[in-house]
Amino acid sequence: MLKQLIVLSGALLILAGSPLALATEVAGVKVDDETTLGGQKLVLNGAGIRSRFGFQVYVCALYLPQKRMTVKEVLAIPGPKRVWATMLREISADDLGEALLSGIRKNSTPEQTRLFGLQLVRLGEVFGTIPRLKKGDTFTLDYTADAGTVITVNGKPVLEPLPDPAFFEALLKIWLGENPADSSLKPRLLGQPEEPPKTNFH
Repeated sequence: MLKQLIVLSGALLILAGSPLALATEVAGVKVDDETTLGGQKLVLNGAGIRSRFGFQVYVCALYLPQKRMTVKEVLAIPGPKRVWATMLREISADDLGEALLSGIRKNSTPEQTRLFGLQLVRLGEVFGTIPRLKKGDTFTLDYTADAGTVITVNGKPVLEPLPDPAFFEALLKIWLGENPADSSLKPRLLGQPEEPPKTNFH
């Protein structure tokens, strides 16, 4: 009997350590440790909260073929990539779209912004057709070499794929660029350990 209990305990420990049993929770939102895109498994690189003016707006997660801890490595890694988000509060989809467009402009050169012109227009049009995003709604920005960039809201594609790989890189820079949407979210997406709070002895 004791031997059976030991075997059972070992099996439970193995299951607990398996990818299928693991999940991350951020602000009460379950974030899967793995997902699949274009037939390839992606792993959670990092996740955190996008805040604005002191309000928590959405939980954001980055998925890559393998974990990377610098922006240069994230942009260079080949294969599918995914940015996934779940809303923590209701906002106008038009406001979200404008925030994404602003993030691209802040992290792109004028020449790049000019080249992205048509794609920026299409991105703005997409969010202009959705009245609001409610708490619990999700959106994803997916990239695969075959399809390019695909944007979904609640699991449904909301526009035709955008083939330019440079445009997905521009989307990633909304959160990972030199002027990120949220400076505290950027290191979380890169999977970097949180710095301990500084103590002022003066």
